Amino acid sequence: MEEAEVPLEHLQEHVRESAEHSDAVWISWVALSTAILAVLAAIAGLLSGQHANEAMMNQIEASDQWSYYQAKSIKGAVLDAKIALSTTPSAQDREKAAKYQEEESEIKSEAEHKEVAAKSNFHKHEVFARGVTMFQIAIAIAAISALTKRRRFWIVSLLFGGVGCVFLVLAAMAR
Repeated sequence: MEEAEVPLEHLQEHVRESAEHSDAVWISWVALSTAILAVLAAIAGLLSGQHANEAMMNQIEASDQWSYYQAKSIKGAVLDAKIALSTTPSAQDREKAAKYQEEESEIKSEAEHKEVAAKSNFHKHEVFARGVTMFQIAIAIAAISALTKRRRFWIVSLLFGGVGCVFLVLAAMAR
């Protein structure tokens, strides 16, 4: 008697295709999340660089203002010495000395304002840079997830991506 042949090859092929198909769907979600993380990392990187440049420019401008302040201060000190040594100081010299003092306070205020702006921009740069780091770690873990086909790694990747998003929002809201 001939045994009925059960199409096991066909069944095996169907199971394999189903498994590959489910993996492909899951892997495609990993790929999509990785692409989104890469975009967010690029945005955070650009913003980090922009704030680093702004911080540097503000610091340079603050240094320029402090140099200008020092020059005015020296001019004022020389004029004060001239007034002190003169038996009859001129009204013009006294006006100039008063003008130097007024300008010094304005220049000092501007220099301090630029320093505050530099510190603020540098702080934002650091927070954005931390976000970039978290996104890069998330992308690396997502790649490990796809290679090892372990969803737990993908979840960890998404958690790191979430932390990166928190840094992105914190930096955007920072003053």
